[in-house]
Amino acid sequence: MNVYTRYGDRGFTRLVGGGRAKKNAPRVQAYGSIDTLNAQVGLTAASLAEKDSLYDELVQVQQWIFDCGSDFATPEEKRPYKVHAQTIIWLEEKIDFYWEESPEIDRFILPGGTITAANLHLCRCFTREAERKAVELLEYDEAFNEEALKFLNRLSDYFFALARWVNGQEKQPEIFYENSSSVFKRKK
Repeated sequence: MNVYTRYGDRGFTRLVGGGRAKKNAPRVQAYGSIDTLNAQVGLTAASLAEKDSLYDELVQVQQWIFDCGSDFATPEEKRPYKVHAQTIIWLEEKIDFYWEESPEIDRFILPGGTITAANLHLCRCFTREAERKAVELLEYDEAFNEEALKFLNRLSDYFFALARWVNGQEKQPEIFYENSSSVFKRKK
Protein backbone atom coordinates (compact mmCIF):
# COMPACT_ATOMS: atom_id res chain seq x y z
CA MET A 1 0.00 0.00 0.00
CA ASN A 2 1.25 3.46 -0.88
CA VAL A 3 0.80 6.38 1.47
CA TYR A 4 -0.09 8.58 -1.49
CA THR A 5 -3.32 8.11 -3.39
CA ARG A 6 -3.10 10.96 -5.91
CA TYR A 7 -6.73 11.71 -5.01
CA GLY A 8 -5.70 15.02 -3.49
CA ASP A 9 -3.89 16.18 -6.61
CA ARG A 10 -7.10 17.89 -7.74
CA GLY A 11 -7.80 19.42 -4.31
CA PHE A 12 -10.17 16.78 -2.94
CA THR A 13 -10.06 14.40 0.01
CA ARG A 14 -12.25 11.52 1.10
CA LEU A 15 -14.44 11.65 4.18
CA VAL A 16 -15.40 8.78 6.45
CA GLY A 17 -18.22 6.95 4.69
CA GLY A 18 -16.80 7.52 1.19
CA GLY A 19 -17.93 11.06 0.50
CA ARG A 20 -15.54 13.61 -0.88
CA ALA A 21 -14.82 17.22 -0.06
CA LYS A 22 -12.57 20.02 -1.23
CA LYS A 23 -9.47 20.29 0.92
CA ASN A 24 -10.50 23.81 1.93
CA ALA A 25 -14.07 22.87 2.90
CA PRO A 26 -15.08 23.87 6.44
CA ARG A 27 -15.27 20.24 7.60
CA VAL A 28 -11.75 19.51 6.32
CA GLN A 29 -10.50 22.76 7.85
CA ALA A 30 -11.95 21.68 11.19
CA TYR A 31 -10.39 18.25 11.35
CA GLY A 32 -7.15 19.60 9.84
CA SER A 33 -6.90 22.07 12.73
CA ILE A 34 -7.56 19.23 15.15
CA ASP A 35 -4.67 17.31 13.56
CA THR A 36 -2.38 20.33 14.06
CA LEU A 37 -3.45 20.45 17.70
CA ASN A 38 -2.69 16.76 18.14
CA ALA A 39 0.83 17.28 16.75
CA GLN A 40 1.42 20.08 19.28
CA VAL A 41 0.23 17.85 22.13
CA GLY A 42 2.60 15.17 20.81
CA LEU A 43 5.49 17.64 20.88
CA THR A 44 4.58 18.59 24.43
CA ALA A 45 4.42 14.96 25.53
CA ALA A 46 7.72 14.21 23.77
CA SER A 47 9.41 16.89 25.87
CA LEU A 48 8.52 14.95 29.04
CA ALA A 49 10.14 11.84 30.44
CA GLU A 50 8.07 8.76 29.54
CA LYS A 51 7.95 7.90 33.25
CA ASP A 52 6.25 11.22 33.99
CA SER A 53 2.54 10.67 34.79
CA LEU A 54 1.75 13.76 32.72
CA TYR A 55 3.24 11.96 29.69
CA ASP A 56 0.68 9.17 30.01
CA GLU A 57 -2.13 11.67 30.53
CA LEU A 58 -1.20 13.65 27.42
CA VAL A 59 -0.96 10.50 25.31
CA GLN A 60 -4.48 9.60 26.45
CA VAL A 61 -5.66 13.10 25.55
CA GLN A 62 -4.06 12.62 22.11
CA GLN A 63 -6.16 9.50 21.62
CA TRP A 64 -9.29 11.53 22.34
CA ILE A 65 -8.16 14.36 20.07
CA PHE A 66 -7.74 11.81 17.28
CA ASP A 67 -11.28 10.57 18.01
CA CYS A 68 -12.49 14.15 17.81
CA GLY A 69 -10.86 14.70 14.43
CA SER A 70 -12.31 11.42 13.22
CA ASP A 71 -15.76 12.54 14.31
CA PHE A 72 -15.46 15.80 12.38
CA ALA A 73 -14.35 13.79 9.32
CA THR A 74 -17.58 11.79 9.61
CA PRO A 75 -20.59 13.56 8.10
CA GLU A 76 -24.07 12.54 9.22
CA GLU A 77 -22.81 9.85 11.59
CA LYS A 78 -21.80 7.43 8.82
CA ARG A 79 -20.36 5.36 11.70
CA PRO A 80 -20.87 5.73 15.45
CA TYR A 81 -19.22 8.83 16.88
CA LYS A 82 -16.25 8.32 19.19
CA VAL A 83 -16.34 11.34 21.52
CA HIS A 84 -18.86 10.89 24.34
CA ALA A 85 -19.96 12.80 27.42
CA GLN A 86 -17.74 10.67 29.70
CA THR A 87 -14.65 12.21 28.11
CA ILE A 88 -15.96 15.71 28.83
CA ILE A 89 -16.66 14.75 32.44
CA TRP A 90 -13.07 13.49 32.74
CA LEU A 91 -11.79 16.83 31.40
CA GLU A 92 -13.98 18.81 33.81
CA GLU A 93 -12.68 16.80 36.77
CA LYS A 94 -9.07 17.41 35.67
CA ILE A 95 -9.74 21.11 35.11
CA ASP A 96 -11.22 21.46 38.60
CA PHE A 97 -8.30 19.57 40.17
CA TYR A 98 -5.56 21.53 38.39
CA TRP A 99 -7.30 24.85 39.00
CA GLU A 100 -7.77 24.21 42.73
CA GLU A 101 -4.15 23.04 43.07
CA SER A 102 -2.74 26.14 41.35
CA PRO A 103 -1.94 29.51 42.92
CA GLU A 104 -4.97 31.76 42.99
CA ILE A 105 -5.15 34.43 40.30
CA ASP A 106 -7.74 37.09 39.60
CA ARG A 107 -6.55 38.45 36.26
CA PHE A 108 -5.12 37.33 32.95
CA ILE A 109 -1.59 35.94 32.72
CA LEU A 110 0.89 35.91 29.88
CA PRO A 111 1.35 32.47 28.32
CA GLY A 112 4.70 31.04 29.34
CA GLY A 113 6.61 29.92 32.39
CA THR A 114 8.37 26.59 32.03
CA ILE A 115 8.91 25.07 28.60
CA THR A 116 6.21 22.49 29.34
CA ALA A 117 3.74 25.15 30.47
CA ALA A 118 4.51 27.30 27.41
CA ASN A 119 3.87 24.27 25.18
CA LEU A 120 0.59 23.62 26.99
CA HIS A 121 -0.43 27.23 26.33
CA LEU A 122 0.26 26.57 22.63
CA CYS A 123 -1.97 23.50 22.91
CA ARG A 124 -4.68 25.77 24.34
CA CYS A 125 -4.31 28.20 21.42
CA PHE A 126 -4.42 25.41 18.82
CA THR A 127 -7.51 24.03 20.56
CA ARG A 128 -9.28 27.38 20.33
CA GLU A 129 -8.37 27.60 16.65
CA ALA A 130 -9.78 24.12 16.02
CA GLU A 131 -12.92 25.07 17.93
CA ARG A 132 -13.40 28.18 15.78
CA LYS A 133 -13.05 26.07 12.63
CA ALA A 134 -15.52 23.51 14.01
CA VAL A 135 -18.08 26.19 14.85
CA GLU A 136 -18.03 27.23 11.18
CA LEU A 137 -19.88 24.00 10.41
CA LEU A 138 -22.89 25.46 12.23
CA GLU A 139 -23.10 28.19 9.59
CA TYR A 140 -23.35 25.57 6.86
CA ASP A 141 -25.91 23.42 8.71
CA GLU A 142 -23.52 20.46 8.48
CA ALA A 143 -24.11 17.49 10.75
CA PHE A 144 -21.40 16.74 13.30
CA ASN A 145 -20.99 15.26 16.77
CA GLU A 146 -22.01 17.99 19.21
CA GLU A 147 -20.07 16.20 21.98
CA ALA A 148 -16.91 16.71 19.91
CA LEU A 149 -17.52 20.47 19.89
CA LYS A 150 -18.05 20.42 23.67
CA PHE A 151 -14.85 18.40 23.98
CA LEU A 152 -12.87 21.11 22.17
CA ASN A 153 -14.37 23.80 24.38
CA ARG A 154 -13.38 21.97 27.59
CA LEU A 155 -10.01 20.92 26.19
CA SER A 156 -8.79 24.51 25.93
CA ASP A 157 -9.71 25.08 29.58
CA TYR A 158 -7.91 21.84 30.45
CA PHE A 159 -4.69 23.02 28.79
CA PHE A 160 -4.94 26.41 30.54
CA ALA A 161 -5.46 24.86 33.97
CA LEU A 162 -2.75 22.26 33.34
CA ALA A 163 -0.21 24.90 32.22
CA ARG A 164 -0.86 26.86 35.40
CA TRP A 165 -0.53 23.70 37.52
CA VAL A 166 2.77 22.79 35.84
CA ASN A 167 4.14 26.27 36.58
CA GLY A 168 2.98 25.96 40.18
CA GLN A 169 4.63 22.54 40.60
CA GLU A 170 7.90 24.02 39.32
CA LYS A 171 7.54 27.13 41.53
CA GLN A 172 7.59 29.19 38.36
CA PRO A 173 5.80 32.49 38.96
CA GLU A 174 3.33 33.57 36.33
CA ILE A 175 3.52 36.98 34.71
CA PHE A 176 0.30 38.96 34.96
CA TYR A 177 -1.02 40.89 32.02
CA GLU A 178 -0.52 44.48 33.17
CA ASN A 179 -3.79 45.89 31.82
CA SER A 180 -6.06 43.09 33.02
CA SER A 181 -9.02 43.73 35.21
CA SER A 182 -10.24 41.11 37.67
CA VAL A 183 -11.66 38.13 35.73
CA PHE A 184 -11.18 34.87 37.62
CA LYS A 185 -13.21 33.81 40.61
CA ARG A 186 -12.73 30.62 42.63
CA LYS A 187 -15.73 28.29 42.82
CA LYS A 188 -16.96 27.94 46.38
